[in-house]
This record gives sequence, C-alpha cells and structure tokens, in this order.
Amino acid sequence: MSVILYWYPMSSATPVACALAELGVPHERVKIDIRAGEQRRPEYLALNPNGKVPTMTVDGTPMFEALAIHLWLGHRYGIERGLWPAAGTPEALQALSWCTWSYVTYGALVGRLHVATQGEEVWRSATQAEATMRGLNELLAVLDARLAMQPWMLGADYSLVDLVVGSVLGYSLYLGAPVNAHPHVQAWLARVQARPAMQIEA
Repeated sequence: MSVILYWYPMSSATPVACALAELGVPHERVKIDIRAGEQRRPEYLALNPNGKVPTMTVDGTPMFEALAIHLWLGHRYGIERGLWPAAGTPEALQALSWCTWSYVTYGALVGRLHVATQGEEVWRSATQAEATMRGLNELLAVLDARLAMQPWMLGADYSLVDLVVGSVLGYSLYLGAPVNAHPHVQAWLARVQARPAMQIEA
C-alpha cells in the first residue's frame, strides 16, 4: 500500500505525521508550502478541493480532513498494533466519540479563540476571547474528570485517541486555553507530548 502525506510543518497536518510515526506506517511526505500558496495550485486542488493540509493519498486515492485521516489510520493500522480498539467493543465507541469531541466540540471553541486573539484585526475581540475561554474551561473540566479515573483516554493503555485529543489540546494551550488549570489534563498532556512520535521536526 502506497501512502503519501501532503503536509506543512507546524500546521494541522503535523498530528497526522505524528500518527503515522506512532503507528510505524511506511509513507512518503510531500511538503506543501502553504506560505507560498502551493495549496492553491491546480494539481493540489485536484487532491484536496479545500486547498488545505493535510491531504493523504492511499494508493493514489486522496483523503482530506485530519479527523477523517486519523480515524482511517486507527481502523486500518491501529487495531493490529494495539493502538486502536477493535470494532464492536465499547472502547471503539468511546474512541470515535472522544476524537470527534476534540475536533468538533472542543475544536470549534479553539477556532473561535484563534479568531478572537490571532485573527484579522477586525475580528479580534477581548469579550469574545473571554467567553470562549469560559467554554473551553467547562469542556476541560469534563476531560479532567475522565482522566481523574484513568491514566489514558480509553483506560489503562495509551492509544491513538490520546494522540488525537492531545494534539488539539496542545494547540489550544499554545493559544492560551486554560489547560493547566486542570491538573489531570495537564499531567496527561505532558505524557502524550513526551512520546517519541510526537517529536516531529518542524
């Protein structure tokens, strides 16, 4: 199977590169210089009409959206490597739920925080940023309660779910989200980020 990851360092494609490393999947990496606008070239838009990274091709067939790629990698490679739960198990339902939670529920607020604090001047808003931080704090409390009961997202063992959720939380921490106000989340995230596969060179 031929796997090619189209990516750019320090972008939303980085967690996919980390997942491929964690799973030990042989692949080729093609850097798309998003600062130079390479993501808008016709040949790239033919793979990903959104003009963003990441894109991953599997035997020439393209996939886009980081969450979709993560879930496919979990099902295709993670089960046999002990990093994703087998289909039909309670853990499999939790894996889908928490990965989606991180990218959709939590991720929506992270996007709003980015706009309110890092976006174009016309969209920046201290009031919006404060409201978003309150929402993030409530969601982090939910995650902290889960991690108070177990060391990893699915229980006793590390899985790709930890990488997926941890990648989103790591970016939110960079933006100023109150991750460190939640001790179980803070300790867990430090363990996730310390894994060798997470040390993808920028």
